[in-house]
Amino acid sequence: MFSPQGPTLRELAGQALSSTRAGYDLLAPKFDHTPYRTPDRVLTAVAGALRPLGPFGAGLDLCCGTGAGTGMLRELCTRRVTGVDFSAGMLARAAAAHPPRPGAPRPEWVRADARQLPFTGAFDLAVSFGAFGHFLPRERPALFAGVRRALRPGGRFVFPVAAPPPVGSVPYWALWGFDTAMRARNLLRRPPFVMYYRTFRLPDVVRELTAAGFSVTAPPLAALGTRPDGAPRCRLVTARRD
Repeated sequence: MFSPQGPTLRELAGQALSSTRAGYDLLAPKFDHTPYRTPDRVLTAVAGALRPLGPFGAGLDLCCGTGAGTGMLRELCTRRVTGVDFSAGMLARAAAAHPPRPGAPRPEWVRADARQLPFTGAFDLAVSFGAFGHFLPRERPALFAGVRRALRPGGRFVFPVAAPPPVGSVPYWALWGFDTAMRARNLLRRPPFVMYYRTFRLPDVVRELTAAGFSVTAPPLAALGTRPDGAPRCRLVTARRD
């Protein structure tokens, strides 16, 4: 699937029939050869938007996977960069992909559940890419509270949110079909594999971040352009710990 180096259909099926954590342990060796890895153009756009706000001292990549966001943080942070994920397989791949290099902070890799972060007042910047579908809506308040606790006063929690596809379009029905299939799978098999694309809605997220104690803005991520209807393709949610 996807490329000669990517996972086979059988391997993807095995992942989907596992728990969320075990599934990513299985996928880790080939994850960077799938469309699930955050595209470089998104990382570049986010880095460009953050650079005028820095430099930052310490940065956290939440649900870091194989470390794409962590690599971006190494260009923005001067002292410390930490990647957190609950998959040991993904962290091993991240460590291999981002070895120490002169002039950049050496990444730290921490295996932890994002809903129970082991940090207090440790970071100036936290980012996350493509991971929020792994959290049920009822879990997000605790997740956001933990990120706020991990930040220093004035610290920022930043992540891109793509515009939803137009109702009735092919991408709209594809996401709807995927979420429906995952709900059916989780009704029939345990442990669940949590991944839903249509549960992370921007108005809900802004409200939940505000309730957690953040000041929130969501400007267009101009570098990624606009849709044919003129709407931004992506917004950059920036939640500041007051």
